[in-house]
Amino acid sequence: MTVHFIGAGPGAADLITVRGRDLIAKCPVCLYAGSLVPEALLSHCPPAAEIVDTAPMALDEIVARIEKATHEGKDVARLHSGDLSIWSALGEQLRRLEQLGIPYTITPGVPSFAAAAAALGRELTLPELAQSVVLTRTSGRASAMPETEQLEAFAATRSTLAIHLSIHVIEDVVRRVLPYYGADCPVAVVYRATWPEEQVIRGTLDTIVSQLSEARPERTALILIGEALGRDDFRESALYSVEYRRRFRGGA
Repeated sequence: MTVHFIGAGPGAADLITVRGRDLIAKCPVCLYAGSLVPEALLSHCPPAAEIVDTAPMALDEIVARIEKATHEGKDVARLHSGDLSIWSALGEQLRRLEQLGIPYTITPGVPSFAAAAAALGRELTLPELAQSVVLTRTSGRASAMPETEQLEAFAATRSTLAIHLSIHVIEDVVRRVLPYYGADCPVAVVYRATWPEEQVIRGTLDTIVSQLSEARPERTALILIGEALGRDDFRESALYSVEYRRRFRGGA
């Protein structure tokens, strides 16, 4: 018996990996985070599969359900939104399974920041303008930020920021990064990227708060900040330059 942790992607049912889809199809038990994983993905489950929405469940309850499947000799598909490597509560589940001796696999998924970039039609890293993307968040009820990971420290690098779980404090986010990026710096708020209700709001650090004042998206919105979101005067990369010699194109 194996628990298959599967990144379900950002929302659209067809943005799950082929491996993830095939694992769902062979598991008689499916545990999914119903608050963020679209029900359309459950169509890949076997006809007689037991499907459990874990949104209202605590960790102990989830692990108990996995243990029950273990005793019954059934594989489990455990679906999480986006990719499992960030803010998924994967670590604590793996720790419990390792303590119990329950085997597992991990299948990555399309992360929300990548889906948001696609919705914007932008590359987040541009030559000599931005070569780093910082995935971060602000402190919340569930988890405080470490002292060494404050928003100002990341903003000082002028990298492209992808700020998760922070739309409810957009005013504070703008206040803290404004001294580093300037009022004219492009900002985008992407709500539920790839979902039917996807919404994209583009602005600058000077305008974004007022743009959101009437209808602020919910917590699933992602805030993107950086010059790469709006600049078209960047240098073309050397990768495809006729003057750039490399081993796949005439180089040593």
